[in-house]
Amino acid sequence: MFIAKPFAAVLATAALAVLMAPAALAKGNAEAGATKAAICAACHGVNGNSVNPEWPNLAGQGAAYAEEQLRLFRAGHRNNLVMYPLAMALTDEDIADLAAYFATQRPYGLEADPSYYKVGEALYRGGDRTRNIPSCTSCHGPRGLGNVTAGYPALRAQHSTYTLKQLLDYTNDQRYVDVATGTPTKSRNGHMMSAIAKRLTEDDKKALASYIQGLR
Repeated sequence: MFIAKPFAAVLATAALAVLMAPAALAKGNAEAGATKAAICAACHGVNGNSVNPEWPNLAGQGAAYAEEQLRLFRAGHRNNLVMYPLAMALTDEDIADLAAYFATQRPYGLEADPSYYKVGEALYRGGDRTRNIPSCTSCHGPRGLGNVTAGYPALRAQHSTYTLKQLLDYTNDQRYVDVATGTPTKSRNGHMMSAIAKRLTEDDKKALASYIQGLR
């Protein structure tokens, strides 16, 4: 009896995590978002699966994270001159609907580069205590599904080219920069990622990006 109660609690927590899929906490209307996402397809592909490795896959992305990023783009607080004017035209309802739609889509992607992924897998799953680098699973999960309640993004099947660029931007404090002034701005978890990215070597970044690309 002493063991059964904690074990039951663990099972209940695991079951809840399974039920809380990326779309489970979406506040918007996915059906309405499907119509509004037509303009997004030009860069992010049909159903949010981009064919250009420089532009991210949005399929399967957690709604809370997608909403936060669209709001940052709209406010000019994330450094992207393409997304900024597009996001400016979005209402709060549009943002919620788009986030809900992409959260319901299934991500597809390329395979990991065999030259790098083994090192990337070790870093992703175990981190590196000697350099104070935590495992990526702590926030993004063992399968790269992210954490919908905390707003940590899903990473699985993301293009390695895009992921590498984001890690470099975090390293150089260029991911969240005010469009008008060029000064750094804040996101919910951006400071944490910047600190971690600065501890990664260039080879680390390539290896992680490759492993994430093949993660399913």
